[in-house]
Amino acid sequence: MPAEVSRRTGARAVCVDYRLAPEHPFPAAVDDALAVYRALLDDGTPSSAIAFVGESAGGGLVAATLVAAKDAGLPQPASATVFSPWADLTVSGDSATSKAAVDASLTPEGLRTRARDYLGTTDPTTPHASPVFADLTGLAPLFIQVGSYEILLDDAVRLAARAAEHDVHVELQVWPEVPHVFQAFAALLDEGAAALDAAGAFIRARWADGADTSGE
Repeated sequence: MPAEVSRRTGARAVCVDYRLAPEHPFPAAVDDALAVYRALLDDGTPSSAIAFVGESAGGGLVAATLVAAKDAGLPQPASATVFSPWADLTVSGDSATSKAAVDASLTPEGLRTRARDYLGTTDPTTPHASPVFADLTGLAPLFIQVGSYEILLDDAVRLAARAAEHDVHVELQVWPEVPHVFQAFAALLDEGAAALDAAGAFIRARWADGADTSGE
């Protein structure tokens, strides 16, 4: 996936090897993602040349890292793109049950188990864990894609609504009858390739809006 996005943006991809739960529970992953962002900034890469991209739990981590960056007083990147984000660790969206029969990848029970592994004793509504409950004011422009055959459909829709409520530039694409992170099947699925093309165009357009368009 990083290579697919990199090819479509003409930019170097930096992959974050963040610590994983349950050995390293929240907020280790957010801390690591934020540390990499700080390192890029400290190395002289302007925030306007950086785009965040993540999928599934990594999509939720992207949104959480944006909030953490804002809370730390860091500048926002040029944009953030998330594919099928897991943004609500309470697993309370209606689609957790209404789409369960058509989601071939995830189950609500599985998500709840993983949430406990990740959170430990942390409240699942903590904004840096579940960004649908965060104040998103001032966040970078956000591009969200999700398939209609996903139990995480409501996570994506609610994250977009929350961003809009807080005056964030947000674009939401719901692709009908495709599975969780369908972009990963771009070599076989026309919708996956088209979705990645759209994401690449969004990222490039946001870089073009900034003072530096070298890309990161």
